[in-house]
Amino acid sequence: MTTTRRSALKTIAGALAIPALSPISSVFAQAPVGWTTYEIVTEVNLESPNGAAESWIPLPLVLDTNYFQTLAIRSEASDPKAVNQIYETPDKQARMLWTKWDKSATNHSVKVSILVSTFNRHLEMASPSPALKLSREDQRFWTRSTKYLPTDGIVKTKSQEALANTPANATDVEKAKAIYNWVVDNTHRDPKTRGCGQGDVKLMLETNNLGGKCADINAVFVALARSAGIPARDVYGIRIADSARGYKSLGKSGDITKAQHCRAEFYANGYGWVPVDPADVRKVILEETGGLAVNDPKVLAIREYLFGNWEMNWMAYNYDHDIALPGSKLGSKGDIPFLMYPQAENTEGRFDSLDPDNFKYKITSRRIG
Repeated sequence: MTTTRRSALKTIAGALAIPALSPISSVFAQAPVGWTTYEIVTEVNLESPNGAAESWIPLPLVLDTNYFQTLAIRSEASDPKAVNQIYETPDKQARMLWTKWDKSATNHSVKVSILVSTFNRHLEMASPSPALKLSREDQRFWTRSTKYLPTDGIVKTKSQEALANTPANATDVEKAKAIYNWVVDNTHRDPKTRGCGQGDVKLMLETNNLGGKCADINAVFVALARSAGIPARDVYGIRIADSARGYKSLGKSGDITKAQHCRAEFYANGYGWVPVDPADVRKVILEETGGLAVNDPKVLAIREYLFGNWEMNWMAYNYDHDIALPGSKLGSKGDIPFLMYPQAENTEGRFDSLDPDNFKYKITSRRIG
């Protein structure tokens, strides 16, 4: 981070110490060129529960990056006895606002306001840096098999299929590009899929049903890459602004309650984490201007762009998989494949996180700098 960037963040952080949110907008005129600042507000209101309840709201990345910074997180619950705390998963790959109401509670509402700053992401492939390498521990972690991201069996078979035409001495970038192209060519976006999908790669490949949404399609990329020994991960998040690249389907502003979106990355020695998003290529094909052919110039352009680039009209939540929600009364049965939507429970059980109208929650975004 540059000295100018650090100074700006320090100034912003100082301004955020004041109680009210509204007066801070003028501070962001000092943000460095190229960075854009947003306020994202998530409000959860459990209208039906009686007594004890809990909610878990996803928060931005634990660690800042060169394309994403968390400037402030503030929360408030309407019940003064409610307990709010920020919880990080044991592997530090996700964090959430965990709110608990006891049995005397009659109001179960909580609001969290988040200020973030983003910078459009572009990987320059011309000048690799030999110093950019993962440790052995990180290499193992980001190639590991998980419940929904196995790396053996049919996943291994499909990974080898995707790499069939790559030379024996292919680089990780070349292998990842072959897998990216295989995923774009063999999957499709299914508008009937609830939410962003489940990301159950083995089931998708075994049933030869490669339709789904971002958490499905990008999970296929991650699993195939890991099976080939390439470190890869999903990055779960939410769209927070309209696209400036001319794609209506690739952005959302204002009410972003249903704008969750998962992206992906792979690690290449010499380059670091490389951004990709094959799922959004399939989204453009299905949705842009009523649907486009795979060889349409707009599709070809976004296909090339989304290997090595992200437009940062999007907020990153986390990288985590197979998450146990702290305090859940459901035990291991309540584990979720990923955290991209608010979650909640009361004495009657888990609320439907994909039904915000009845849950009830709302997420809004506005640009403020």
